[in-house]
Amino acid sequence: MNAEKSPNLYSRVADLLQKARQSVVRNINHTMVYTYYEIGRIIVEDEQCGKERAEYGKQVLLGLSKDLTANFGRGFSVDNLQNMRQFYLTYSIYETDSRKFELSWSHYLKLMRIENSEERRFYEIEASTNNWSLKELQRQCDSALYERLALSRDKAGIKQLAERGHVISKPIDLIKDPLILEFLNLPDRHQYSESDLEQALIDKLEHFLLELGKGFTFVGRQVRITFDEKHFKVDLVFFNRLLRCFVVIDLKIGELTHQDLGQIQMYVNYYDRFVRLPDENKTIGIVICKDKSNALVEITLPEDNDSIFASKFQTILPDKQALIDLLV
Repeated sequence: MNAEKSPNLYSRVADLLQKARQSVVRNINHTMVYTYYEIGRIIVEDEQCGKERAEYGKQVLLGLSKDLTANFGRGFSVDNLQNMRQFYLTYSIYETDSRKFELSWSHYLKLMRIENSEERRFYEIEASTNNWSLKELQRQCDSALYERLALSRDKAGIKQLAERGHVISKPIDLIKDPLILEFLNLPDRHQYSESDLEQALIDKLEHFLLELGKGFTFVGRQVRITFDEKHFKVDLVFFNRLLRCFVVIDLKIGELTHQDLGQIQMYVNYYDRFVRLPDENKTIGIVICKDKSNALVEITLPEDNDSIFASKFQTILPDKQALIDLLV
């Protein structure tokens, strides 16, 4: 019996080989990163034995680079040796006997450029947990994910971000304000309609799910609900696997009004009463708008609100320094 007559046999063997290849690549990557860390350690220890560190950097690393390149090939330029040295200095403070490097060398080169140690640790955890590519790590840093999440947390909550990453345990944990939608390539002005915005989000659904955060699965767009012979359409509906609840989203390209909050409350009530199952948690409603008044939101919604939220969106990357200033 050949492989053409037994596709299940082929798929099982192919799957095994693919997993083996991935395992080999991961092991090679982890070994390389750990080796670079150890090279950095040796350089630092040797440097500390020298008398003039400036001369050490100019002369010894140059000689080491030439010798290593001659015997081991590319990858040992003076710049890269200095990166290894900095890698050890940056990460030795976290060192334990079971220290594991889960990311690629390119990821760590990016992470080392983050000066705030808590922010750096947050992105390391998130990149490893969510299997971010280098491009996605760069995008999340550029969109100031850490600062945007930190804005809605107290000092203890910010500390938790650095220790555990972005943990989803209650509805407020899902909310980012603002949402950064630069990947849509829409102008930062009202030159598009709400349907244009919705279509752009659907076209870039994978990017939008990453921006929304962990646990989101897409359910539908323009989902019709009917009662008293009246029809309404919810712009976007998701289900969050971590909170086990529906998340209904309404899109507004203008300033948020109290009528918008009333409408999303109606959608939430409908899903809670007629759609969600007994073992599922209460529905969350989010209005994504171009602008909002926090005072309007606070006055309109009840004090114990834990189901209705409003988030601004931006179609350009944020001013990261402005967000940092808000945290100080």
